[in-house]
Amino acid sequence: MSKVGIIMGSTSDLPVMQEAIDILKGFDIEVEVDIVSAHRTPDKLFDYGKNAHTRGISVIIAGAGGAAHLPGMVASLSPLPVIGVPVKSSNSIDGWDSVLSILQMPGGVPVATVALNGAKNAGILAAQIIGSNDKCVLDKIVAYKEGLKLKVEEGAKNLKK
Repeated sequence: MSKVGIIMGSTSDLPVMQEAIDILKGFDIEVEVDIVSAHRTPDKLFDYGKNAHTRGISVIIAGAGGAAHLPGMVASLSPLPVIGVPVKSSNSIDGWDSVLSILQMPGGVPVATVALNGAKNAGILAAQIIGSNDKCVLDKIVAYKEGLKLKVEEGAKNLKK
């Protein structure tokens, strides 16, 4: 079974990152959650980035605010796909510093980047990556997207009443 590693720079990021945890659990995908600070625990960061794939992790979601080095540093160390979640934090410049830190990666070190505080989409993207090789997960994603469509159609129908 595939597992998604969800890491964040501090516990203050958890309210945002919880959306990724919840959506992945809804798809019955196992998650491993940890705090890994690029600036305060660099040894832990290096160990995590170099070894996550040896623990059965298939995709890493990394959330960070401010300078937001965590996703890029993990991507530089890991052979796994990394999805970065820019988090609007108290020391942030409206979140733009986090967005740009994660988005503007150099060639050869990709980080898929979702919207500011977009952990739910990061979870869905991780599930889609896993679903490309796991029919059970793929079927759950198809059903989820069908549910989104039905919700919109129901809203449109209610609007016309």
